[in-house]
Amino acid sequence: MLVVFLTITSLIKNESRTLEKKITNLNIKISLKEKDINEAQLDFYYLSSPAVIEKKLNIIGLNNYRPISYSKIFFKVFDFTLTENKFSTLNNLDEKEIQKK
Repeated sequence: MLVVFLTITSLIKNESRTLEKKITNLNIKISLKEKDINEAQLDFYYLSSPAVIEKKLNIIGLNNYRPISYSKIFFKVFDFTLTENKFSTLNNLDEKEIQKK
C-alpha cells in the first residue's frame, strides 16, 4: 500500500511541475504580448496625434486640413449602418429609356 501511495505522489508531483512550467511559459508569453500592445498603443497615439498629423500634412503640402466634426464620427457600426440605410440607392434614370420601355 505504501508503494502505491509513493508512486501516486510522485506522479502528481511530476504533473504539477510540468503544469508550473507551462504556466510560467504562458506568463512570459503574456507579458511579452502586453509589452507589444503597450508599444503599439504608444506608436498609435504618437502617430495619430493632431500635431504629428499636421506636421505630415504640411510636409506633403496640404495646408487646408480641417478636422472632422464629431457629428460625422460613428462610434458603433450599427450607427453607421442606420445612417447608410437612410440614404436612397435609386439611380437617376434617363427619361428616354423609360419611354422606350
